[in-house]
Amino acid sequence: MIEKVQQIMKMVDHSLLSPTLTDQALIEGCEIAAKYHTASVCVKPFHVKLAAKTLKDSDVVVGSVVGFPHGNSTTEIKAAESEQILADGAVEVDMVVNIGKVLSKDWEYIRNEIFSLHEITKKQNATLKVIFENDFLPDKNSKVTLCKICSEIGVEFVKTSTGYNYVKGSDGKYHYQGATLEDLKLMIDNTAPTTQVKAAGHSGSLDIVLKIQAMGVTRTGTGQTKKLFEDAVEYFGK
Repeated sequence: MIEKVQQIMKMVDHSLLSPTLTDQALIEGCEIAAKYHTASVCVKPFHVKLAAKTLKDSDVVVGSVVGFPHGNSTTEIKAAESEQILADGAVEVDMVVNIGKVLSKDWEYIRNEIFSLHEITKKQNATLKVIFENDFLPDKNSKVTLCKICSEIGVEFVKTSTGYNYVKGSDGKYHYQGATLEDLKLMIDNTAPTTQVKAAGHSGSLDIVLKIQAMGVTRTGTGQTKKLFEDAVEYFGK
């Protein structure tokens, strides 16, 4: 039972990305991640130093975001942001692709952007996760092309979503799907074995985590770590 619960928790990137998150809330969030032995915390760039200090005696690594959440920064700024968070103590970088360029099918631009950031993380023995923001990509072929580009470059992870972008519907209301099982299967089927898949967005409940784990997804982003742990203990203790 303990081993199975640990396997679940080591899939978790504990998300601490709310725009309103205070320093004290960041510390408390890191302590939750350390208590439940998650894979990482995912924090905002300015919180990397504090997160690294808080988690220095734990088995939880620090990840941070680049071009978050819209992906609109220039490649040069994304590169500089990556260098900064790595210098501050992050060992995982979650970058958002330039979504407008993906929709424009400017694959040369996208390839260069991802390659440039991967060269930076590779030199630092860090992990790069490329966020597609699938809610903005209705065309399945764009997701497939992104998977293939990331695989060719050797990116460590492809990731579904940021969790912070919403699509305006015909009724004027905003909605968000996040990590769908359909998209996750598509990404698994079209990435190299060396490129892992991370779910993000409505992907933190035990029911969903068990389903995506069985599919081959190896990471999930969630802020519901405590409940996930408690539900896993109850489920596997039956």
